[in-house]
Amino acid sequence: MRANIVVLPGDGIGPEVTAEAVRLLQAVARRSGHAFSFDERLMGGCSIDRHGTALTDEVLAACKASSAVLLGAVGGPKWDDPQAKVRPEQGLLALRKGLGVFANLRPVRVHPALVDSSPLKPDRLAGVDILVIRELTGGLYFGQPKGRDRKDGHERAVDTLEYHDFEVRRVVELAFRLARGRRKKVTSVDKANVLESSRLWRQIASAIGQENREVALEHMLVDTASMRLITSPGSFDVLVTENMFGDILTDEASVLAGSMGMLPSASIGAGGPGLYEPIHGSAPDIAGKGVANPVGTMLSAAMLLRHSLGLLAEADAVEAAVHGAIADGCRTADLGGTLPTVGMADEIIRRLG
Repeated sequence: MRANIVVLPGDGIGPEVTAEAVRLLQAVARRSGHAFSFDERLMGGCSIDRHGTALTDEVLAACKASSAVLLGAVGGPKWDDPQAKVRPEQGLLALRKGLGVFANLRPVRVHPALVDSSPLKPDRLAGVDILVIRELTGGLYFGQPKGRDRKDGHERAVDTLEYHDFEVRRVVELAFRLARGRRKKVTSVDKANVLESSRLWRQIASAIGQENREVALEHMLVDTASMRLITSPGSFDVLVTENMFGDILTDEASVLAGSMGMLPSASIGAGGPGLYEPIHGSAPDIAGKGVANPVGTMLSAAMLLRHSLGLLAEADAVEAAVHGAIADGCRTADLGGTLPTVGMADEIIRRLG
């Protein structure tokens, strides 16, 4: 197979972890006889510094023409002025919208060897295997009007939470489709007791549930879901929710796995290239120190192999290599170990079948 992968290292630790994911993909290509080319571009704060915008039209066009996009992280204190007109995160939102990737898949699994790395009691973590599906191109992050003005002598800020029926339907239908290959349970998370957008979400989810009776559907308010993720995370199978709720809940769920550095994500749409990135941020406090955990990015590369390139055996081999390295005691600092970023990646690549 031939594939062109656009790499957007971004800011902070992004370049460090994406470099190891590229090295992993190169090793996969050598072992399996594939030809992967890598096109590295700027996005985020580094693009603001160079071009004055977080995502140029040229970079977006390259991403649209690629087989898949691998992203590190964006942002940092340098660009964190709340008064700034251009922010690194704008590039990420524009990229998601431009690629049409409406669903963000975030698997949360607890490796048996890392149970002690989580702040939760071990009995709470037994059997945790959750797939969170976050709607990615609607909601508060994209709704209009958005902005600031002055009203009655006071400064006012406005964000609009907006969803159309087709946006809800396509992501909930995806949740049911993926649940059929798992434990056949979907938890739809909303705030239907308060928000009109959530009442539309629940109405559509209920209708889809009636069309897919072989999959169990439960509705859950977001505040209850945030509690249940800690008190009984093993009760979830596939969890589907809107953009901001999914953003918050998946960061909360990262503590189950022991570190945010462990969790990958895949953003997919109806066609075209997918976007793959770890769920962690740019971690400016450790940037340049060579101690960042590359596992989330390397597992994101496995999702790239599976979802965009259709290379299931190769994706399985990467996940098995990560599992083997962790089972053998390989740890970066966030997991209480001493391996540097490159050293952890070396251990994983060495275990590729």
